[in-house]
Amino acid sequence: MRDPSLRRSLTLFRAFLREQHDPEHCYGLLARDAADQIERYEPLEGRVVADIGGGSGHFTDEFRRRGAQSYLFEPDRRELTARGRIPPGAVLADGYLLPLADGAADVCFSSNVLEHVADPRTFLSELVRVTRPGGLIYLSFTNWLSPWGGHETAPWHYLGAGRARTLYRWRTGRTAKHTLGENLFALHVGPTLRHIRSRDDVRIVTARSRYAPFLAETIPRLPVVREVATWNLLLILRRLP
Repeated sequence: MRDPSLRRSLTLFRAFLREQHDPEHCYGLLARDAADQIERYEPLEGRVVADIGGGSGHFTDEFRRRGAQSYLFEPDRRELTARGRIPPGAVLADGYLLPLADGAADVCFSSNVLEHVADPRTFLSELVRVTRPGGLIYLSFTNWLSPWGGHETAPWHYLGAGRARTLYRWRTGRTAKHTLGENLFALHVGPTLRHIRSRDDVRIVTARSRYAPFLAETIPRLPVVREVATWNLLLILRRLP
């Protein structure tokens, strides 16, 4: 699928709506899309890829299918075994302290993890550390003020995180998986971009709305508007020498 395009955005959105009932289709499609995005800047064949927080391994599977040596690092045992098995080459590890040597990876990949860590700057520094100079870092996250910022409680998170959890329980009879300040954090586009631009160990190759059908690179440049319209910020970074 051409990226960006309306067809791609609709296809990904429809797959996401079926995520609870057909996770293999949803995450398989997302993994192919992410691999295509990486290969715009770095071929996967023969590369060492560190998949940080990759859940049950859909992304690692796709990277391997394209010839990469991909290794999965996931801190949550339940996520790691969600497909009924531990993925080959997977390590139960925290993204704050990865069991990798400096510069071990050609590509460091992290999809929709940053909003779940309490200290995103330390997490990012660890991604940079394990990436070789000149290597690629793929980093995406759902920003808090986007329509999906509250995850399963969205869009009621606009009324406040506590009220959103109450409404979720009332509507579904279940307790929400995510709690703001515990396993979900209010991350914003502007401060994140300013922090990364201030660093001397990476440069931004592209900053874009991951799923937008058009104006994908323009939206994150628009103050205020970007905090809602970005939905999910995708950053492709190069590790500097």
